[in-house]
Formats: sequence, structure tokens, C-alpha cells
Amino acid sequence: MITKRIIPCLDVRDGRVVKGVNFEGLRDVSSPVSLAAYYSECGADELVFYDITASAEGRKLFTDILTETARRVFIPLTVGGGINTLDDFDRVLKCGADKVSVNSGAIRDPGLVRRAAERYGDQCVVLSVDVKRVDGVFRVFAKGGRENTGMEAIGWIRDCVRAGAGEVVVNSIDTDGVKQGFDLEMLDAVCRAVDVPVIASGGAGCIGNFIKLFQTLPRVDAGLAASIFHFGTVKIGDLKQQMKAAGIPARITEKGE
Repeated sequence: MITKRIIPCLDVRDGRVVKGVNFEGLRDVSSPVSLAAYYSECGADELVFYDITASAEGRKLFTDILTETARRVFIPLTVGGGINTLDDFDRVLKCGADKVSVNSGAIRDPGLVRRAAERYGDQCVVLSVDVKRVDGVFRVFAKGGRENTGMEAIGWIRDCVRAGAGEVVVNSIDTDGVKQGFDLEMLDAVCRAVDVPVIASGGAGCIGNFIKLFQTLPRVDAGLAASIFHFGTVKIGDLKQQMKAAGIPARITEKGE
């Protein structure tokens, strides 16, 4: 049975890891390099590195910090932020990323996902989608959740997977940082629409939220979180032990804390 992945997320701004609520009110957490090394050693299955203001500020991702982070990490690393062209994919992969996450870049250029998948393979292309309910409809937001594109989210995700996205990260703006649980309704809609791995993001507040996620939606492949790991609310080793006790397959490491 395929194990469920636990993925810490490093939201990076100005070279520091930050975290907020509903994509707002960001506060400083730590150095991405030291935090990434910690997670790599304590049982995380993968790591996501987002330069969260690169797209909004119209600049390229911090490659120097990314390169140093990649040197310290021995688990798969997905990187996103300011990914707008195939050159951006190439640059990030050369810095040590295993997969590249595209969000606003795919909205601006719908053909980017297809071209990237053709050049680097579907397994390298991760579609990250920031979704929020607007008048009861799931809408796609761009620029770090700042801009409503007006696009219906489920159809957009389905189109991008058909174009070659090999994995989808669903970021619920409604539940981000609130710590009341993952957005199960939104995730269920995505899982029904696509046949690639789906990663749940936004809303984790305790171990029980992960247990409920995987038991309610067995098609969800991974749970992604930030603040509960950053601030020690949940230790990855403890989470995985409780997942195992609940009958949820998880990779247990000797170093897990």
C-alpha cells in the first residue's frame, strides 16, 4: 500500500520563512536553510519551498537560498514562486529542486504546463492552485492569493492535469492558517476530477486533522502544513505514529521526532 506523505511547507519572503492566516499577516519564523535541514532529518517525506512574493513582485525566485537549501535536504524538494517560463523551470532544477511548482505562471500562460511536461516529464510539473469560495463557487486566485482570476477552479485544475501536470497542490485560502482542519469539500471535488496525486494544503491544526483527512478522503496522497510544524505544535514523528495506529500507511524513520 502506498504511504501517505507528510510535507512541511516553507513560505519564504525576503530570504526568511514566514507564516500568516488566510495568506495575510505574515510573521517571521526561521531560516529556510536550517528549517529544511531539520525537516529532512526528522522524518518529513518531502519538502515544499515557496518564494511567496516572487510572482506578485515580478521577480525571479531566490536561487542562492534555494541552492543552499537543496544541499542540506535529502528528501524530494518541490520549489515554486515566480515560475513563468521554461527557463525558470531549468534554473530551479539546476539549483537542486526535484519538482517545480507553477501557479500564477500557468494562469498567465496556459501552455506553460504542457511545454514543461513535454521537456521535463509530468512527474516534474506540480500545479499549485490557490482556491477560495466566491459566492459559493471555487475560484482560482493568483499572486499569492491576492487576485481573483474569476476562473472556476475544478475545471482549471482538470485542464492543467490533461496538459501534463503530474501532481496538484490544493491550497484552500478559506482554511489557510485557521487550524480547524483541511477543506474536505474542496479536496473531494478535486479528487473526483483528476487521477494524479492530490496534496491537501491549508487548515491543519492538530494530528487529528491529518487522520480525518486520510480516513475521509483516501484518494488524497499527502498532507502539507507549515505553522504547526514550524512552531512545534505537531512533531512529524508523533503524527506518523498516530497515522500508523489509525491504519493509515506512513513511512516511519528512526530519526523521526
